[in-house]
Amino acid sequence: MTADSSASDQLAARLDGVLARLDDAAERSGRDGRAITLLLATKTRTPQEIATAIEMLRERGREIAVGENRAQEIAKHADPLLVDNGVPRHFIGRLQTNKARDVVAFAELIHSVDRTDIADALERRADMAGLVRDVLVQVNTSGEESKGGFAPTLEAVGPILDRLRASEHLRPVGLMTIGANTSDADQVRASLRGLRELRDQAREKCDLPELEQLSMGMSGDLEIAVEEGATIVRVGSAIFGARA
Repeated sequence: MTADSSASDQLAARLDGVLARLDDAAERSGRDGRAITLLLATKTRTPQEIATAIEMLRERGREIAVGENRAQEIAKHADPLLVDNGVPRHFIGRLQTNKARDVVAFAELIHSVDRTDIADALERRADMAGLVRDVLVQVNTSGEESKGGFAPTLEAVGPILDRLRASEHLRPVGLMTIGANTSDADQVRASLRGLRELRDQAREKCDLPELEQLSMGMSGDLEIAVEEGATIVRVGSAIFGARA
């Protein structure tokens, strides 16, 4: 067995393990796992690794997207292996205003609108490029100071949703959070459930039925996220292996 075939087999095994976890969690909550988007978090991954994972997921008939969380890694998606592959491209990391142009050009869905100046910068750049981009409002449901995002209340999130709804170039389509950083599953669940409850409140009280997406759950907590209603789970190391 060659090194390449061994690596491919390991990738396939990890990927099938993640899909089994996702599907089992979806079944427990009365959902269809195939309706949940598996977002490949491609930080530090090579175009070949990404292209291989995409091919495997397509063979398995899954909803997929790719997501970068560092603007400096966007350039690798110009590789011939990844260009025009029909896979939605997302941006999932903390965003600096001076990188808004690159992110708007790259991503169809931007997960990390965590403050008003980012919304303003994205609006300006999307206007200049003549583009419309879907966005998610990032919410800090765990209250951890290390995480960005709006407070998990309608009073905090409502104004940014109103600002985005008035935009000609940004469309608010959901909320995003990073689960509590703890081994206590109940705390993790509470932080993720809070996002769903806030999304539901915002849809009703802000008259935003299009606010459907819940981006939550990563390699360590994807089962809880799926059980709590995630529509997008962001998975990197559980599929690609530990980063170098």
